[in-house]
Amino acid sequence: MNLITKMRGWVSLLPSFSFTGLLEIAILSALIYIILLWIKNTKAWQLLKGILIIILFTAFAVFFHLTTIVWLIERLSTAAIIAIVIIFQPELRKALEQLGSKNLISQFRAGERKAYTHINQELIAACSVMSENKTGALIVLEQMQSLEEIEKTGIYVDGIVTAALLINIFEKNTPLHDGAVVISNGRISSATCYLPLSDAEISKAYGTRHRAALGISENSDSITLVVSEETGRISVAVEGKLHRVKDAEGLLKYLPKEEDGEEKKSFLTQLFAIGRKKEEE
Repeated sequence: MNLITKMRGWVSLLPSFSFTGLLEIAILSALIYIILLWIKNTKAWQLLKGILIIILFTAFAVFFHLTTIVWLIERLSTAAIIAIVIIFQPELRKALEQLGSKNLISQFRAGERKAYTHINQELIAACSVMSENKTGALIVLEQMQSLEEIEKTGIYVDGIVTAALLINIFEKNTPLHDGAVVISNGRISSATCYLPLSDAEISKAYGTRHRAALGISENSDSITLVVSEETGRISVAVEGKLHRVKDAEGLLKYLPKEEDGEEKKSFLTQLFAIGRKKEEE
């Protein structure tokens, strides 16, 4: 009896949850998840990591009673809030624009790691042929971070990834050969896309395509394949670094790997796919 009485006493200490309270927790959890997912799919993710480092440094200063540093942080905190709003202004504006748009759902899909195993051989074949013919090419593979803004700068294609199509796109004197091709969700999303140029110092052996590949790799987690028009050499830009590739096996090392041989889909992606099928029926 004493044990039961004690257990009842412990249970009574727990907060009581009403339906409204549970609903509020669910809504807040969903909002926090959406905000974090949105931040991760934009440049704000890198800025957020910097802010977290500053917060940890502040906690360190407070814990060890570094009074001078704490005093400086307190004086700069007001200006820091205004600075954060100014720094995040493009991302905040983009978020408000997407709030009521159809592209809002795509933010969930962008959080998935895109699988490319089934197209790796096509990419390798295309790059090999273009390398032999010295056909300049710039191919961007979208990863976790969405490249929607980059896709908007080009011409919408939505084509199946094949070596023949990629070779035809980058063939000299064709309408789509200038600019970059973006591959998103396992398909050729757009062509003739404009990429941000890197300000980093690179070898004179590299051209504008290499600088553009380096630029997009600095601003996103994408993988960019480059075929030089002058030398026919293949390079890969990843995480702000440019790597020269000697053969197909070397190129495969940088291409995304797919787990279990099947493309993973999130619950939301499958749910909307089922919804589309029902509408068609």
